[in-house]
Amino acid sequence: MRTQPSLLSLAIDTAVLHLSHFSDLSPLPDHILLDLLGRTLKAGKLNEKVLNLFMATGKDEILSVIQALNIQHVLTPVLPTKFGKMSVVNIKDSDVDIIIGALRSDLTSFMNEWRSIFSRFHLIIVKDPDLNEELKIPEGFNVDVYAKSHMDHVVGSSTSVLFSGYSCRYFGFLISRKKYIVSIDDDCVPAKDEKGFLVDAVDQHIMNLTTPATPFFFNTLYDPYREGADFVRGYPFSLRNGVMCALSCGLWLNLADFDAPTQALKPGQRNSRYVDAVMTVPARAMMPISGINIAFDREVIGPTLLPALRLAGEGKLRWETMEDIWSGMCVKIVCDHLGMGVKSGLPYVWRRDRGNAIESLKKEWEGVKLMEEVVPFFQSVRLPRTAATAEDCVVEIAKAVKQKLGPLDPVFARAAEAMSEWIKLWKALGSGSLPL
Repeated sequence: MRTQPSLLSLAIDTAVLHLSHFSDLSPLPDHILLDLLGRTLKAGKLNEKVLNLFMATGKDEILSVIQALNIQHVLTPVLPTKFGKMSVVNIKDSDVDIIIGALRSDLTSFMNEWRSIFSRFHLIIVKDPDLNEELKIPEGFNVDVYAKSHMDHVVGSSTSVLFSGYSCRYFGFLISRKKYIVSIDDDCVPAKDEKGFLVDAVDQHIMNLTTPATPFFFNTLYDPYREGADFVRGYPFSLRNGVMCALSCGLWLNLADFDAPTQALKPGQRNSRYVDAVMTVPARAMMPISGINIAFDREVIGPTLLPALRLAGEGKLRWETMEDIWSGMCVKIVCDHLGMGVKSGLPYVWRRDRGNAIESLKKEWEGVKLMEEVVPFFQSVRLPRTAATAEDCVVEIAKAVKQKLGPLDPVFARAAEAMSEWIKLWKALGSGSLPL
């Protein structure tokens, strides 16, 4: 006699058919989650959204099954072709490195917050060479950790000074061999969108990078390649194919990336607006690129993200540094010259409160004053046609910095020297003449 299915079994079968309508599976007991995953696989109902739903639970058993079955998370951005048809590009998790600069020793909470997203990828964690304590990293991640000893081995003790503080992440940029790099500061956790769903920052960054940018004509409906958007009336058809996007700049909820003077004047101000939009920054427009939440195509513009401008009193908080702002100016100049695009907007991260703006102001004030010289300089830079690669462009920018800004302040002369040194390291590591 055939056994009648239990009420629980019927409920799980029904759930399989309606998984796309669920927003959170984490309250379910582990044994029900495992059963649900098994039946989902058997029914052929596992798609990208459903896979993200299971992974977002953060349950070790679920993640282990997904890993054991070698279920690959594949991004499939849809790209326009010359004749208006659509093509699909598959990006595998193995094409991406997540790079984290560790400025504090205990990363347990940070890593666990990101587990459902980061566990799919290879991670490179670079320890600030000024940090003496051992790093605390929870299990369950595919991670390589690099410290000062590795820097000394690869680039030499005299050069490893380039990588102190927030600049330690640049060592990860240097040694990675993946096409796409995503870098998020260790004081950020995943944000939630306006519907309460967890934001997969990596997926959105890769989507930004693998769909075209439109730097030469501004589309007033934001990114025309996003679902639900398109080019507005009057947009030239000759420009609708767009160009390669090389850099994706994400934003922040809670503690916005203000400078120390602004934060000191408005200590209680927080960013609570989630704006569901991505846009291409127009060509020749400068922007202050923040290193808090970015992604880029390493094969195309990797050498332009570099540790160069170091303030005399540089600290260990974002508003005590200028390295990412300077690096961002270099990236934008190079992208404009080589005909590539930069996007800003989604994805968001939630940035935790940290530091004292009044104290930081003493350290950042030097950088605030320097920006009055930096911005006009970068606005005036025009690179020669012979600069055909990112490396060529950085060399030319370094020459201009030394010639035009060097006489104004020693910090610029040191930046020019650091840029030249960086390109030598990048080329040497790429050619295999430096050990990994």
